[in-house]
Amino acid sequence: MLGKIISIEENIIFLKLNVNLEEMQNIINLYVLLEDKERKLIGEIVDIKNGVASINLVGEFFEGKFLFGISKKPSFSATSKLISKEKINSILGMPDYDEKKDLYIGKSPIYDGVDIGVSINDFFSNHFAIFGSTGSGKSCSVARILQNLFEKQNSIAYKASILIFDAYGEYHTAFQDLNKKVPEISFKSYTTNTNDSNIPSVKIPLWLLTIDDIALLLEAKSRNELPIIEKAMKLVTIFAREESQVLKSKNDIIARALLDILSSGNTPAQIRDQIFSVLSHFNTKDLNLDTPIYQPGYTRPLKQCLLIDNTGKIREMELLTTFINGFLAEDVELSLPDGSFKYTLKDLYDAFEFALISEGVLSSNKVFDDYNVLKVRLRALVNSDYAKYFDIEEYQSRDQFIKEILTTVEGKKAQIINFNINYVDDRFAKTLTKIYSRIFFEYVRNLKKRASLPIHIVLEEAHRYVQNDTDIDVIGYNIFDRITKEGRKYAILLGLISQRPSELSTTALSQCSNFLIFKMLHPTDVEYIRQMVPNITVEILKKIKLLQPGTCIAFGSGFKLPSLIKLEMPNPAPSSNSCDISGVWFIDRK
Repeated sequence: MLGKIISIEENIIFLKLNVNLEEMQNIINLYVLLEDKERKLIGEIVDIKNGVASINLVGEFFEGKFLFGISKKPSFSATSKLISKEKINSILGMPDYDEKKDLYIGKSPIYDGVDIGVSINDFFSNHFAIFGSTGSGKSCSVARILQNLFEKQNSIAYKASILIFDAYGEYHTAFQDLNKKVPEISFKSYTTNTNDSNIPSVKIPLWLLTIDDIALLLEAKSRNELPIIEKAMKLVTIFAREESQVLKSKNDIIARALLDILSSGNTPAQIRDQIFSVLSHFNTKDLNLDTPIYQPGYTRPLKQCLLIDNTGKIREMELLTTFINGFLAEDVELSLPDGSFKYTLKDLYDAFEFALISEGVLSSNKVFDDYNVLKVRLRALVNSDYAKYFDIEEYQSRDQFIKEILTTVEGKKAQIINFNINYVDDRFAKTLTKIYSRIFFEYVRNLKKRASLPIHIVLEEAHRYVQNDTDIDVIGYNIFDRITKEGRKYAILLGLISQRPSELSTTALSQCSNFLIFKMLHPTDVEYIRQMVPNITVEILKKIKLLQPGTCIAFGSGFKLPSLIKLEMPNPAPSSNSCDISGVWFIDRK
């Protein structure tokens, strides 16, 4: 027997040792079996002082299976002994390893020769998080885990779909040759570097975006701005189509805008200028500045009916009103784009500009100022380098767009799709990841057979995108929070990789079920992990600060108990090394 229980305080068992420690290996961090008549408990030796070992209880055996957590403390008469290497393998290791069901993660640095793995279902059917300071091994761990997953000898994860949003463009080197090792597996890359002709550019089909997406894209600040966005998107169904297809509707909406101006009560000069402005930009073959207006005895173009006489009035106001009324149609009803036709940023901008006019905001300086900010941002986007991401030559439906992402040029299924978002600023990268995530979420949610196409979205530097931001105040939800709350049932899962967990959305983090935590030193982040992560103990927090690079503490639904794991270096490794300062600085003296 290892010793006798002399005290129990909360979750710690104090055991008076009756063995000669000098004749034994270091037993710190080894596991102990505490057994009495009622139960078999497992604890970890976390400290030894004056011949008394402090043992942190972690779980118990029930009906031959290990269960994390304890229901009752042991009695003082419980026997104690170190768990043998063979027995520990059944707790930490993979004694009945099955290629289709299990995934090797790494080795135990405590028990030589014990491989630690995880049930693929328990890990990948839940959201997961990987935390660690810079240089602790996060990127290498992601690469190693995915290499282990896709380099299995006999079982091929052919139908896997893992989308990596790569903040620094690190992962291309780690996965680009996967196909050479396993011919059935394909890696695909997209980049935000529009000058790179070797890798396809990230593309965003504007016609697949919703009101919510446009609100995020234009950085809307309140729900009051959504109606004008909705109006603009409805107008796109008119302005982006061939005139012959929508002539009646287009005449109607232009006529209504002109009638609003005519009845606005503005000065004749203002009315004239506003109508000239509208019809100069928005017109049809039937309704424009040169449209002939017939009167008995003569005909004149519409623009001449806007002349102001010597009394300061538009003499033909009644004639104009009557003529324009003739273009109204009772059966015209605008609807939001349904993704069935293509339109551009320029089309959206034109629709937005007309929406401001048709809503009559020109008569209200305050409303105009509020809405005009959105138009200014849209115009800036139209004229920016980022407009290239929306420039798509051919129309694609949502299904075609998603199929293209998940398929290689050769028509094979792509298992890892990497989006290098290193070449855009954080604000646009954040919006881009949200738009892609929303499109995939809506897609899998509407599949005929639920959870038939698992999608894993892995976000490197997740704290930049998955935040406690204002989305819920503007559009009513945060897409990442929504995915973490609803995604499991549809098989769309998030993987959050971050060096600053304290900046992550609390809702998203609270829904994660598995954690790999590498070395962390920042006290704010360590404290945040203590508060937010379930089942974390003071002992785990102490270890976090002392971990070697490439070593993590893994725990959650996929692990039987919190496990110290040493991961092997990926081969090849991601491009995540620190700068070789001495190699750059120094040259040999000639």
